[in-house]
Amino acid sequence: DFPTGAIIMGSAGIKQSYETGRGSITVRAKAHVESTKTGRSRLVFTEIPYMVNKGTLQEKIAQLVNDKRIEGISDMRDESNQKGIRLVIELKKGVIPQVVLNNLYKYTSLQTTFGANNLALVNGVPKCLSLREMLQHYIDHQVDVVTRRTRFDLKKAQARAHILEGYLMALDHIDEVISIIRSSQTDSEASSRLIERFGFTPEQTTAILEMKLRRLTGLERDKIQEELDGLRRAIAYYEDLLAHEEKILGVIKEEMREISKKFGDKRRTEISQVEKDLDVEDLIADEDMVVTITHTGYVKRIPVAAYRAQKRGGKGVSGVNLKEDDVIDEMFIASTHEYVLFFSSKGKVYRLKVHELPVGTRQARGTAIVNLLPFEEGEKIASVISCREFPADEYLMFATKSGMVKKTVMSAYDRSRRDGLIAINLRDDDALLNVRRVRDGDKIILATTAGKAIMFSEEQVRATGRDTSGVRGIGLKDGVSVLGMEVTNGNGDLFVITERGYGKRTPVADYPEQNRGGQGVYTIQMTERKGNLAAMKTVGPQHELFIVTEGATVIRVKTDEISQTGRATQGVKMMTVDDNDRICAVARMTAAKERPEGEATENGSAPEETPVDLGDGNDMPEDLLDE
Repeated sequence: DFPTGAIIMGSAGIKQSYETGRGSITVRAKAHVESTKTGRSRLVFTEIPYMVNKGTLQEKIAQLVNDKRIEGISDMRDESNQKGIRLVIELKKGVIPQVVLNNLYKYTSLQTTFGANNLALVNGVPKCLSLREMLQHYIDHQVDVVTRRTRFDLKKAQARAHILEGYLMALDHIDEVISIIRSSQTDSEASSRLIERFGFTPEQTTAILEMKLRRLTGLERDKIQEELDGLRRAIAYYEDLLAHEEKILGVIKEEMREISKKFGDKRRTEISQVEKDLDVEDLIADEDMVVTITHTGYVKRIPVAAYRAQKRGGKGVSGVNLKEDDVIDEMFIASTHEYVLFFSSKGKVYRLKVHELPVGTRQARGTAIVNLLPFEEGEKIASVISCREFPADEYLMFATKSGMVKKTVMSAYDRSRRDGLIAINLRDDDALLNVRRVRDGDKIILATTAGKAIMFSEEQVRATGRDTSGVRGIGLKDGVSVLGMEVTNGNGDLFVITERGYGKRTPVADYPEQNRGGQGVYTIQMTERKGNLAAMKTVGPQHELFIVTEGATVIRVKTDEISQTGRATQGVKMMTVDDNDRICAVARMTAAKERPEGEATENGSAPEETPVDLGDGNDMPEDLLDE
């Protein structure tokens, strides 16, 4: 029970500390939600965890709001007074209070862990005690205290009774006592004569010689007799108490009850049986978001309805307002409940949920990733993938700029650390380029800026641990680098596009399966006016493509509107690209099937075509079409 109140989350930590002497007890502030006249909500904290400084707590909350780690807070004020604590946090309109509250508990000392360590000296030796041992040692100590105290009181009572017995005997022979005292020349002579005559002890004779004359009255004699009778009863009680240990324990119980009655008060800290936090995802709709990440590290998520479909060859719409030196690197679709794994250029991986990413508009640049993840200087996002789970029978395939590939089981990444995990070991002159999910039997396709591609089985890449470098995936000549990697089960087409907007799709089956480490084959006829190969994706008839330029122009094209040609052909113009612009990325999604007028299935929905399974776990699964 803490003096500052608050709430203990669950009794497991208490039980552990009572049983073993050590335990971790989670304590969180007590809060309630109030509604304002304007329809907004406010969080009011009336009790905070033990040893938490309120001023430091407010500074931390303000810092998190400024860094946009916690969204939805508009104001904060301290209304504490002599009656108690009242810390008020005003929320923005439409914000779910429980979501903000859980984030405050997660990132601030409004929820802390109190470490119980019952260390005590037992016979001069430090020892960690359980609750039973603590109580037993305390009881043993109290037994010793009461025993020694009783012995002291008994000895004191016996000494006083002895003196009073001497008084009464002297009063019974007062005339003879006075005569002996008057006829003695010194105190010692009087004392020795009294001892010889009446058998007094030296203590009794000393008391008699010092006795005042007023004690000779009859009333004083009655008082002495009454005091002696009381002492004799006390002596009998003390002797009986020392002879029976159970009576000593009874004294301890009674004294503890008196302490409880005098100093005890009501419990201040509430013990909640809810041991885990309310899942924030229970309060967040499971909906698809378009996640956009730029080259300089700006990230945002926006609803899928912000984009609309266009025909092939269109000019597109503005996808994001960027700085002059920025380009879009990644664009994909993921549910708000999925994880996003951020793989950095230095081979590290960081993990966030989609709903933890900042929400933006189609034109907004987004939030700098350094405000969300602890990137080192010079570290940038190389690739991202989204997933709900981390199965032990699936793998992640890595590709680097220098043509290295590595395969590692997904379950190895089912944990996160604030400063990131090592995802792949890189050489000083290399950089991580792509990460994709693979399953048994999948094929790996690597493409280079020179327009060559190689396809080999994932079985040729032996699975290794997280902190490894991998093996050679494709041979490169001077000045050529890998631009991307795709994973397929052999179905569908490979779509490629050059920097100047020339693209085509070719059946994956047209590409020969080779051994890992070869030079590859041409995937498109390369000419100077087309520029280098810019991007590649495996696609099926159910897909649509986002084609993105460095100038942040986005166009959407259905797969069946793209010419399907042979492997080493010219391709067609997919997009009109300005002279000072170039294509930098392609993102894929699953398109909705248009329903013929008047045609519907039994449940009212349009019949769908059977999609081509490409074996790629990184597909964008939902429709983005506007009405």
